[in-house]
This record gives sequence, structure tokens and C-alpha cells, in this order.
Amino acid sequence: MQLFLTETVKPAPKSDKDSACLTKTLMVVKKRFVTMRDSATLVVSSPTLRSISLVSFFYELGMSGISSVLLYYLKAAFGFDKNQFSEILMMVGIGSIASQMVLLPLMNPLVGEKIILCMALLSSIAYALLYGLAWATWVPYLSASFGVIYVLVKPATYAIISKASSSSNQGKAQGFVAGVQSIASLLSPLAMSPLTSWFLSEDAPFNCKGFSIVVASICMVISFCYACLIETEKMSSHESEDDIERPLLT
Repeated sequence: MQLFLTETVKPAPKSDKDSACLTKTLMVVKKRFVTMRDSATLVVSSPTLRSISLVSFFYELGMSGISSVLLYYLKAAFGFDKNQFSEILMMVGIGSIASQMVLLPLMNPLVGEKIILCMALLSSIAYALLYGLAWATWVPYLSASFGVIYVLVKPATYAIISKASSSSNQGKAQGFVAGVQSIASLLSPLAMSPLTSWFLSEDAPFNCKGFSIVVASICMVISFCYACLIETEKMSSHESEDDIERPLLT
């Protein structure tokens, strides 16, 4: 058949296929870069969003580090088993549900998001210090009770972001802060894990098995300082009307 029939369909050159695939990839990368740049510009241009990004970064840097080593620390320092772990996790979980369903709706109209955020950050600092300086087996249970309050950090954070950004920029602002939190969650265990292992070993420079958790509490102190400096801003009614009238597709 190949001897008597002439091929009429000519295959596209391989170089054209490769160039088309490369062009499409570059287009996707360019769009993502533009989106990330717009989000960063939006956050940097707003004092409130800039401050809340720093609050989120340092809080997540400390809290994610504590979460990554806490169970290992409790087992090595106090000999906790799975039953005691489950009791602590259950205490924090039930308290978190109750505080977000009951406490947060009652407090928010009275004191506002900034006060709730500062209270929650103070609670997280106490939570970390009690774990890091725990001297008896009952202290971790006392520390876990602060989880009822510090769990309000995330709701208060996103409420402040929501008020400080227009309806058309909500996704950009929330996404940027979520990205900042993800970076902190990635970096923190890289330092916390070896530091915890070092102070739990016999080669520790001094006797403080929870020193790594105390260090993590410093990050939350920095976060609290930035939270105190936040000046909550609200979008004007004129800007809100412009956002409502703006078409979804342009």
C-alpha cells in the first residue's frame, strides 16, 4: 500500500509540537506570576493586610513547629502513651468546637476582631510556655486548656482580611496569607525537629527539655506585637458599590 498510495497528510514537524508545548507552558507560568504579583502588590499596599501577613507568618512558624514535635516531646519527657495523647487531643478538639460556635459569636460584636486576635495570641504564648517549661505530668493538660482560646486566631485573622479588602480582591488577599502560612509551616519543622532532639538527648547544653517549644513561643510573641500594631480598616461604601457593579467577566 505504501508503494502505490501517496501520503496526503503530512505530520507536523516535531520541533513545532515542542515549541507549541513550550509556549503553552510559558503562558501558564506567566499568568501565575502575574496573579502572584498582583496579590503581593495588594497586600503590601495595605498596612492592615501587610501586618496581618506578618502576624500569620510568625504565628504559623511557632505553632506548626510545636505541633510537629509535641507528641514526641511529651513521650520522651514525661512518658506519655496513646491514651494520654488522645485525652489531650480530645480536650483541645472539644474546646475548639465550643469556642468557635459559642464564644466567638458572642465576643465579636462586643470587642471586635483585633481584640479577639490579641487574646488568642496571648493564649497561644501561654500554651507554648507551659509546654516548654512543664515540670509535672499535669502541666500539659493545663496547657492544652488554652487551646479553647488560641484556636480563635485563624477566624479573627480571616475576618480582619475580609474587612480590609474589597469583594473583588478577597481571593487574592486570602490566598496570599494562606501561602505565607504554608511557607511558615514548611520552614518551622526543619529547625524544630533537630532542636527538640538535641535538647532531649544527653548532649543538651543545659537541662531544659522543652527549650525548642520555648523558642517557638518567641515567634508567637513577635506575632502578638505585630497584632497590637494593626489598624483595622474597612472598605468605604463607595468602593463597595463599585465592586458590586463590576462585571464578573471582563
